[in-house]
Amino acid sequence: MALFKVRRNRGTRNGQPADVHPVDEVLPPTRMLAFGVQHIAAMYAGVVAPPLIVGEAIGLPPLQMTLLIGASLLTAGLATMLQSLGVWKIGARLPFVNGVTFGSVAPMLAIVAQQGQQNPLSVIYGSVLIAGVLAFVAAPYFSRLVRFFPPVVNGTVITLIGLSLMPVGIKWIAGQDPEAPDYAAPEKIALGALTFVLVLLFNRFLKGFWNRIALLIGLVAGTLVAWPVGLIDTTTFESAPLFNVPTPFELGMPTFNLTATISICIVMLVAMMESTADMIALGEIVDRPADERTIAAGLRADGAGSALSAVFGGFTCSAFAQNIGLVALTRVRSRYVVATAGGVLVLLGLFPVVGAVVSLVPQPVLGGAALVLFGSVATSGIRTLGKSDLGDPFNSLVVAGSLGIGLIPVVAPQFYEHFPAAMRTVLDSGISTGCLAALLLNLLFNAMRKQPPESAPTVPADAAVGEVPEPRASEQESEKHSS
Repeated sequence: MALFKVRRNRGTRNGQPADVHPVDEVLPPTRMLAFGVQHIAAMYAGVVAPPLIVGEAIGLPPLQMTLLIGASLLTAGLATMLQSLGVWKIGARLPFVNGVTFGSVAPMLAIVAQQGQQNPLSVIYGSVLIAGVLAFVAAPYFSRLVRFFPPVVNGTVITLIGLSLMPVGIKWIAGQDPEAPDYAAPEKIALGALTFVLVLLFNRFLKGFWNRIALLIGLVAGTLVAWPVGLIDTTTFESAPLFNVPTPFELGMPTFNLTATISICIVMLVAMMESTADMIALGEIVDRPADERTIAAGLRADGAGSALSAVFGGFTCSAFAQNIGLVALTRVRSRYVVATAGGVLVLLGLFPVVGAVVSLVPQPVLGGAALVLFGSVATSGIRTLGKSDLGDPFNSLVVAGSLGIGLIPVVAPQFYEHFPAAMRTVLDSGISTGCLAALLLNLLFNAMRKQPPESAPTVPADAAVGEVPEPRASEQESEKHSS
């Protein structure tokens, strides 16, 4: 009987065929829900920050502010499900979380200032709608950049993503305003350090399923410790309505302004570059390298998600790099886990009082866990760099120059303050500048060599999406205003 059982179960994993890639694995519902909640905890602040900032600039009353936040949560959930599950040629079909990109906040605030007492949301939604359509149409052309991403470029960009996000976690712990009386208060640093240590210990000593949700356990434990010392803000929870259904164009019918549209389209192009880098990073982490077709499908999802977001009252959608760190940390690669997170985000948009529960997690607790997440992304980049020949002086120069340029806006956010606003849209994104630098330096040092030390992985052009061939800087500012 034992021999019969071994034969019957051979070739299966968790009740599924053994040849199913972990990205396509469907886990038990309870596990998918727990893993999905972890993803929401990692990205919730970044989703609600842009509508809070824009809503406050417009002077929206509390009810409309709630509608704006709910619309952002709902559309982030829909975009995430579209990205991870895929429809036709739309969606990368990777564990890829989408949400409101903070890169569009600055031009949206400029639109608010230009429109005055008129309804600026109508102009914003018109601009986002056009930018989303632009991204959708340009996706197959933009995706051809993947051929210029050999391991030395991949590894540099992935490492830069992790390093660029580190200040986010630090600011979550210490606070956003250095002039505030409680900035870097000992209790905040202690709480962040405790969460950091707990997440590491839980990852070290917990086994099986509990090990996979170590981050969630650490967040809960840190929140419970923060409760008696008064570091939990319950005002959002107390004022949140029980139920609300965002309806199309409820906050404003789209209107179109050329200047506003151009500014949002530029932001969308930058977001597409960041999404391309993020998809390449995620592909390396989950052992399913993102080929040209996968990136095109992912960028289409960015565009479609943004256009859909404009209809329901949200803003431009793009990748969330911190969730890539979560995939690297937990080693849970199933895209259905992320799809479950998208479904929960939709529910949070429909039931704001439930979403307010997530907001109870204090910023220092989230920051302590974030340091582990972002460090995991940087580690993945270093591992990818190991596939390239760093003993080659040209490859070393590519990495050195790209990291140097990419970290400028990270260590000195005001470095480009005297440059034109249109240029700053790109220059203020360390991932965008670092990615461009890596591409150009690799072409300069390696493209003209007779026998380059490495080349980008080749994938058949007709390979199906999802076949097994092979954080970001904009969110950095997103978290400044999330508390």
